[in-house]
Amino acid sequence: MTRLATFPDVLKPVRLAVGLLALAACAPTVRPEPPQAQAPAPGSIVSEQLEPLAPVDRTIKVALLVPLTGNAADLGQGMLDAAQLAMFDLGDDHFQLIPRDTKGTPGGATEAARAAIAEGAQLILGPLYSSSVGAVRPAVQGARLSMISFSNDQSQAGSGVWTIGFSPDDQVRRVVSYASSQGVNRIGAMVPRNAYGEVVSTALNDAARKAGARVVRTERYDAANTDFSAVVQALASGGPGSLDGVMMTEGGPKLRSAASLLPAFQIDPAQVRLLGTANMDDPTLGTEPALVGGWYAAPDPSARRDFEQRFESVYGRRPPRLATLAYDAAALAAVLARSGGPAPFDPMALTNPNGFAGVDGIFRLRPEGLVERGLSVMEITPSGNRVIDPAPSSFQALGF
Repeated sequence: MTRLATFPDVLKPVRLAVGLLALAACAPTVRPEPPQAQAPAPGSIVSEQLEPLAPVDRTIKVALLVPLTGNAADLGQGMLDAAQLAMFDLGDDHFQLIPRDTKGTPGGATEAARAAIAEGAQLILGPLYSSSVGAVRPAVQGARLSMISFSNDQSQAGSGVWTIGFSPDDQVRRVVSYASSQGVNRIGAMVPRNAYGEVVSTALNDAARKAGARVVRTERYDAANTDFSAVVQALASGGPGSLDGVMMTEGGPKLRSAASLLPAFQIDPAQVRLLGTANMDDPTLGTEPALVGGWYAAPDPSARRDFEQRFESVYGRRPPRLATLAYDAAALAAVLARSGGPAPFDPMALTNPNGFAGVDGIFRLRPEGLVERGLSVMEITPSGNRVIDPAPSSFQALGF
């Protein structure tokens, strides 16, 4: 990886170039008189005058569609800053990032996409929200371009559109596989009645089957629910010893509330392993005794920590969590632009089965439009969360 250029190093030549352009615009226009044609000398050879070749524009343009105004402007700006960081790390003189403001709305995203396509964008990064991805899709597909969106809505994936947001699929598969290897094979689940809960439930059943484990029971609840007594009681209906693990999808106060009820209904966290998604990725959860020892899958925190420190040193503030998505997407685009030949963003290049190494660990884009990640297994402890099974360094290490 190249040395990260600081902003003063990068901006000085830009300011100089702008100054030269301004001087050129103010300079008077001088049109010299054309030379007089002269007859060739006797016996001389007259050579054919060739038109000079037009310079070839080798610029590769990549659009970044993020909300730079509206309610999510701070998030969008953080993602733009992260993408620029990736460009400084890995881009070359022929790589051009074209940021466009989606305003955080489907209409704004559509306008931004059309403007970027008209400017010659060869790849679309973003937008962020699922509704915006759906709105932008017709324009992007009509231009026969690929789009790497930051959404985690898998229903938007496919036909040249990838969703690289953090989806629970990989998280559930990873933690269930590890838990089964440690003897956790009878699993209960608490999932909300919404799209996220359905994704978790489907992923859990699939992961358990592949790992040789079994989902004993699944209890669903209203997503707005804050009292989990009835849900936990139903989950415990099989009696003590009927479960080895419990999958919980919530985070924050809801997770604390639900976990604190488990001992009251004879689900002993010392005997029944709590499993979760990246919603558990909160270093303060260890203050709730029932959550201590819980396992979840998430990107390796050490790589993200390095990125966060570099981001803060350049921009003077902490990056939003989703900034790593923008960094990895822009870095991927820059790498392919440098080595991908005349069609750097061909679907075959984007879906390289070996994958790519990013800030959030290894990842690869699947032909069906989904992202597959290599994740760590983390454990909640009173002093913070720790890695108990490191993230793989390659997809070969995962056995596929």
